[in-house]
Amino acid sequence: MSTQTETTPGSVTVVYKVSGMSCGHCEGSVSGEISEIPGVSSVKALASTGEVTVVSAAPLDEEAVRAAVDEAGFELVGRV
Repeated sequence: MSTQTETTPGSVTVVYKVSGMSCGHCEGSVSGEISEIPGVSSVKALASTGEVTVVSAAPLDEEAVRAAVDEAGFELVGRV
């Protein structure tokens, strides 16, 4: 099994660090808010590491990601 991130041609994958996630509900809240950003095709949040992997059609505005994370009740630390 490959440990590399699978990418679709023309897609952008970015890993963000989010503080405050501690459970599956937290992961769902963050994933749900980020997935509403136009162009996002995949979001995977891991509370254990605080990392959120986002796949989108084009690079996302980090302020849009920050606003989505804030809406979910957490803090975007930045890119990993």
